Amino acid sequence: MLYTIALYVALTIFGLGLIYKVSLWFRYSIGMDAVDLPTSRRVSAAIKGIISTLFSVKVLTLLRVFILDVVLQIRILREDFLRWFMHMCMYGGFMLLLLMHALDKFITSVLFTDYYSTLNPFMFLRDLFGALVILGLAIALYRRFILKVSHLATKAMDHYAIIILAVIMISGLVLEGTKIVSYSNYQEMAEEYADLEQKEEIRSLEAFWVKEFEMVSPDIKGPVDVKSLDKGKELHEMSCAGCHSRPQWAFMGYGVAKAIKPVALSLDRANVHTLLWYIHFLTCFFALAYLPFSKFFHIIASPVSLLANAVMEKGRSDRANIATKQAIELDACTHCGTCSLRCSVAPVLEEIPNVNILPSEKMPSLKALASGKELSEKELRIIQEGTYLCTDCRRCTVVCPVGINLNDLWSNMKEYLVQKGYPEPMVWAREAIGAEYSLINMQDKVLSLTSADRGFQDEVTPLARVNTYSVCFGCENCTTVCPVAGNYDNPREVLGLLPHQIMHSLGLGLRDLAFGSRMLWDCLTCYQCQEHCPQGVCVTDVLYELKNMAFRHLKEVA
Repeated sequence: MLYTIALYVALTIFGLGLIYKVSLWFRYSIGMDAVDLPTSRRVSAAIKGIISTLFSVKVLTLLRVFILDVVLQIRILREDFLRWFMHMCMYGGFMLLLLMHALDKFITSVLFTDYYSTLNPFMFLRDLFGALVILGLAIALYRRFILKVSHLATKAMDHYAIIILAVIMISGLVLEGTKIVSYSNYQEMAEEYADLEQKEEIRSLEAFWVKEFEMVSPDIKGPVDVKSLDKGKELHEMSCAGCHSRPQWAFMGYGVAKAIKPVALSLDRANVHTLLWYIHFLTCFFALAYLPFSKFFHIIASPVSLLANAVMEKGRSDRANIATKQAIELDACTHCGTCSLRCSVAPVLEEIPNVNILPSEKMPSLKALASGKELSEKELRIIQEGTYLCTDCRRCTVVCPVGINLNDLWSNMKEYLVQKGYPEPMVWAREAIGAEYSLINMQDKVLSLTSADRGFQDEVTPLARVNTYSVCFGCENCTTVCPVAGNYDNPREVLGLLPHQIMHSLGLGLRDLAFGSRMLWDCLTCYQCQEHCPQGVCVTDVLYELKNMAFRHLKEVA
């Protein structure tokens, strides 16, 4: 009775939560393009788009993306094998457990008419899938707390997800072990299926189960004669073999059973297996009810995001569907940190302690803005700083394992902040630094030769990547391939110093020259200069660090 009530409650909460979360996809507004789109317009556009896609050649694209990116998760494999293996163990193992074990009455028993949870291969597969989930959890803990992957932030919701999965798997595993050794569980089975009346037969079957099935009996302590065991085996094959395989096939539960065998009778008298059963199924139902409101929701949102991005394109698709897709992407983010690991601006975090610098940490801020939540002046300033330090290099978008177009989301965030009256910090910084050093247009100025600023050099060279400027020999490869310099007939006149000249200014310790060039602020961070440098100078990284130093300097004097 409790099981049925809990199931219906969990399904009801899950259903209502799912409806609520999906409704937000059609109500969240990201950027000014979505403000004037009513929910009804977005819903109708989504229905029309789904129907037109399913009845077009695009359905083949959906099928390809579903197999490669949703099922096989090739995007994650390209980035990190260990993370891919972890995800496949957890996601694959849990989904297989859900389909084969949790929904056995609706799926497994329909597909296999002779199905029993205590029969092999089902026993073995259940333990195998459970072992995969536990292995995935172990790898997740190893990556977060031992390997400590860079920019992989662990939040409360991550702890909740790990704890819930751990309770489900551990309670299920220990439950299986206690049921193997449980005498009361054996008695219930024997009374229901064996239908034995003679004491000799009852004792023979019991002896056989003690010998072959690891059940612990309070009555049978020592060795049993061969004749009684043979009789027990015959009774077992007549009454029990049809629904019970040897417990060794459940290799994980069997291991637990062997470990707890010395205290099996005490656990059985305390009815521990019943308590574990309640813990196991109630935790499962809690996870189901909690799913739409937790990190687990990406199980639904991420595949939808991948499929939507595969058949939609900004400028061609209905802008109502683009707005809905971007709202879906907010829920699709798994907070895996891949974008932050590849982020070109991520090193700035070492000097500017603002987590909104990292792409993965911008997502909660963007969700708060999209939901219409009122944010304080300080919160908006923090979001602004993190957003405008982004250099639009698109690396985060390229590597996102769930296909989120992060660069478009950042553009919308910037647009929102401008509409709120917050000027672009890059413009402010460029103007402020230009005013301070009066070097934005330097072609007509005569500069006096000053001594090198050693303090400036010490400040700019702590990172090995930045320190590579010292080996620049002025070949001008970086300036030749620079698309910013190539955009002007006379780039020196417009930009001040060019990339190779900025490297020289660092070598000479000329702080004002380095900070005064427009090239520093107009850099597109395309990494062409860095990739074509024959000396391995990290030109783009140097420009990043100079901009960060400029921000810090302006904060100090503000």
